[in-house]
Amino acid sequence: MTFHHAGVIGAGAWGTALAQVCARAGLQVTLQARETEVVASINATHENALFLPGVALEPAIRAAADMAELAACDLILAVAPAQHLRSALAALAPHLKPNIPVVLCAKGVEQGSLKLMTEVAAETIPGAPIAVLSGPSFAGEVARGLPTAVTLACDDEVLARSIAHAIATPTFRPYVAGDMIGAEAGGAVKNVLAIACGVVEGKGLGRSAHASVITRGFAELTRFAVALGARAETLNGLCGLGDLVLTCSSPQSRNMSVGLALGQGLTLEQALAGKLSVAEGVASAPAVRALARKLGVETPICEAVAAILDGELAVDAAIAALLARPLKSEGF
Repeated sequence: MTFHHAGVIGAGAWGTALAQVCARAGLQVTLQARETEVVASINATHENALFLPGVALEPAIRAAADMAELAACDLILAVAPAQHLRSALAALAPHLKPNIPVVLCAKGVEQGSLKLMTEVAAETIPGAPIAVLSGPSFAGEVARGLPTAVTLACDDEVLARSIAHAIATPTFRPYVAGDMIGAEAGGAVKNVLAIACGVVEGKGLGRSAHASVITRGFAELTRFAVALGARAETLNGLCGLGDLVLTCSSPQSRNMSVGLALGQGLTLEQALAGKLSVAEGVASAPAVRALARKLGVETPICEAVAAILDGELAVDAAIAALLARPLKSEGF
């Protein structure tokens, strides 16, 4: 299976970066944007001045506001934020031809339904072949062509390899996998854990505490994913450990930057003020907490983050509660 024309839904920083990847791989690209000023900027100056300023976009990228413009595409990348994916796919559905693959690039758990993105897709575009793209990738770095490796997960190995070859470039390397649940669960939980690591940094608790949150957070992430039906080994890869390490290690991470502000004493409203890009972990935290409880999975760090975001606990009280937990075993 070969692809020629990629449609990218969502022209935020990550959607624009993936449009860059597809264009560099030789595909014609239609980038769908809700913001008329983004469409105008991309088509007139080859720059997304609102969400990815300073990055020259490939000439093969054309922006469009109307979802109908994606009807001619033979590959779709859905990059709308997790909480908006359902409405975006519902808008796409009337224009999506049979058997056109849709790659889900959002990371999160839907509030209310507590469903993963593959479940949302199954309900909104039933019958469409689905894949999941996840992994350690900052939009600005990907857009500038810096080396990046990601997981491309799909139930159909032939389709996975076809998509991977279609979007691969010398600096963008998709590794195929068969575990879509593992890929999307890892991406959803790591955003919540990144907020926790930001709090650690903001409070000045040190590198040892930071490493502990990443490690114990990874244990939570793995338990959560396995309870959903994922394979534990999937989480050892790019879409689990790789993405967690990146997102929890740099203020470039939107989620970590929110936690950093909270740790420094700002309110959630102040932490989010002026941010154009979505910090997925803020919306996903309560959904991850609710789903973990439903599954009977212990996720104390995610619980603490959700409690802070919901105003149930102050930052200091949440930290004290975590440190007061009974000692646990590791590995036996």
